[in-house]
Amino acid sequence: DRNALRSACTELESASLLRDHFLQLTTELENFPRHLSIHPGGFLLGHKPVHDLVPVENATMADRTVIQWDKSDLEALGLFKVDLLGLGALTQLDIGFRLLQTHYGRQLSLDRIPQDDPETYDQICQSDTVGVFQIESRAQMAMLPRLRPRHYYDLVIEVSIVRPGPITGDMVHPFLRRRNGEEPVIYPHRCLEPVLRKTLGVPLFQEQVMKLAVVAADYTPGEADQLRRDMAAWYRSGRIERHHERLVTRMMAKGITKKFAERIFKQIRGFGEYGFPESHAASFALIAYATAWLRCHYPDVFICALLNAQPMGFYSPATIVEDAVRHGIEIYPIDVTVSEWDCTLEPISLNIKRHNKTQRRFGVRMGLRYVKSLSRDRDWQPIAVARAEQPFTAMTDFVRRTGLDDRKLRRLAEVGAFAAFEADRRSALWQVQGFGTLRNMPLPISAEDRLPAFRSLSKFQTINWDYQFSGHSTHGHPLEPLREMLMAQGLPNAEMVLQMRDGQRVNFAGIVICRQRPGTASGVTFMTLEDESGFLNVVIWKQVFDEHVVLMKTASFLGVSGKLQIESQVAHLIAEQFWLPELMVHPETGGSRDFQ
Repeated sequence: DRNALRSACTELESASLLRDHFLQLTTELENFPRHLSIHPGGFLLGHKPVHDLVPVENATMADRTVIQWDKSDLEALGLFKVDLLGLGALTQLDIGFRLLQTHYGRQLSLDRIPQDDPETYDQICQSDTVGVFQIESRAQMAMLPRLRPRHYYDLVIEVSIVRPGPITGDMVHPFLRRRNGEEPVIYPHRCLEPVLRKTLGVPLFQEQVMKLAVVAADYTPGEADQLRRDMAAWYRSGRIERHHERLVTRMMAKGITKKFAERIFKQIRGFGEYGFPESHAASFALIAYATAWLRCHYPDVFICALLNAQPMGFYSPATIVEDAVRHGIEIYPIDVTVSEWDCTLEPISLNIKRHNKTQRRFGVRMGLRYVKSLSRDRDWQPIAVARAEQPFTAMTDFVRRTGLDDRKLRRLAEVGAFAAFEADRRSALWQVQGFGTLRNMPLPISAEDRLPAFRSLSKFQTINWDYQFSGHSTHGHPLEPLREMLMAQGLPNAEMVLQMRDGQRVNFAGIVICRQRPGTASGVTFMTLEDESGFLNVVIWKQVFDEHVVLMKTASFLGVSGKLQIESQVAHLIAEQFWLPELMVHPETGGSRDFQ
C-alpha cells in the first residue's frame, strides 16, 4: 500500500535521500507483477510460430512453455488469445450419463434432462446439494433456502448472487427483500426498467451494468465495453474510479437522484471484486441443474460419477461417502476380487417405487483408485490382466499372478481389500509380509502355515485404518464409535443441534471439513464441522479467530461453544470458544478443503 508506506516514511528525515529514493522505487513497483504465473487454459493463436511473435520461456512443468506477456499486452498488439477451461462437473456428468445408459438404459445429455422438475428443486431448496456443481458451498447452501429457486432462471441468479461483486455492492439483501415481497421493486427512471426488470431493479450481471451505462449515462457501446474491462481489471486498483464522476453526473442529468446514482456506482464498483456475466451464469446454472437432477433421481449414479471425477468440488471423498450413506446409498468396500480401478455400480436386491414404477437400485463399489500409493499403470493393470484370465482363488494366488511388491500388498491388506480371502486385516497383513518370495517359487505351497491368533480390529480402529490408507471409510464415520463418549461430555450430534431453538447456547464437536475466509467478509472465517449425523456451519468473528489461531489453522477435530442462530431455516453456530475434546482416542480425518 503506497499510502501506508508514505505515512511510515514521514518518521524519516524530510530531506533524506534514502527516503526519496525508496519512495521512488515503490512508485515504479506499484502494479508491477510480483511473479510470473501461468493461466492453466490460455492459448495464443498466431499466423506464424508463436515464438516469432512474443517472448516465450520454459515453464516449470516439463514440456510446457509460457508466454512472458499478459493478456493486456497481447490485446494491445491485436493478438488472438482464447481460454479453454475444463470443469470437473462436465467430467462427472459425462461419466454419469454413460453409467445411466449402461445400468438403467436411459440415454440423456445436458439438453435432454427434464426441465423444472419439482423434486429436484425441492432438494435444492433444502440445501441438500453436496456434490452439486456451484451450489454446494457453505455460502450457496445458506442462500438456497432464502432465494428458494423453482425455475432455471432462479438458478442463474443463485449462481451469480453469491459472488464478491454483488455482496460488496450491497445487492444481495435488496434483491431478496424484493423477491420475498418485503420491499417494492423500484426503478428510479423508466429507462432502467427494461435493463433491470429480470433482476427486480437490482443489477446482478456485467451485461446489465454495460446496458445501464448506455441508457442512463449515454455511454457509447465502445465506452460501455471499456467499463466492462475496467470492472474486470481487479488487479489494477482505481481503474473503475475514473468512471465515477461521469456516470453519476449523467445519471443525475437524466433525472435520477444523486443518492440512487451513487448507490448504482457502488454496485458497479462491487463488480470490480468479481461479478458474473449473465451468459456465464446461465451455462453454470445449466450444469448445476443437471447435477442436481441426477443426484435427486439417480443418486447411485451421481455418487459413483462424482467419486470417479475426483479431485473436484468442495468436499473430500470421505464426506461424499458419508453423505451418500446418510441418503441410503449402499457403499461397498474395496475388494481385489471385484473392484475395478474406478468405482462401479453393483446390483442390489432392493428395488424402490417411484411414480408407480419399480426402479432398480445399485450400490457403489469403491475402486482401487482410492488405495493410497497404488498406481493405475503399474499396479492396477497387472490385477486386471490376471483377473481377466481367471478369478483369484486365494491371497497366494493373487500375489503370485499380479507380481505386486510388498508395499502395495501391505496397503491392500490394510484397507481390507483381501476380505474375500481373509476377513481379519491383521491376519491378512501378517500373511502378505511373508509373500514376497512366493512369486519366485516354482511350485505352489501345498499347505498353509498355522497363523497366529490376532485380536480383531475394533470398529474405531477399522475406520481409522480406512481413513489412514484410503482417505474414506465404508464402515462408518470416525465419530460414530465415539458418540457415547461425546454425549457424556454434553456434546450432541449435528442433527440434534439443528433441532434446537434460535439463540440457544450450544457445545458441539466435529471434524473440520472446510475452512473459508473470503476477502469480502471483513475478517470473518467460516468453518464447516461434520459428524456422523450431518454438518454444522460455524461463523468465527476475527477476534475469536485470533484468540484461537493455532487451533483454527491446525486442528482437524474441534470442540466449539457458541450461540445458535437460525434465520430463514438456515442455522449457524456463532463461535465464542474453541477447544480440543478430551477423548481416549483421536479420530482420523480425511482432511479439510480450505478456501479463500
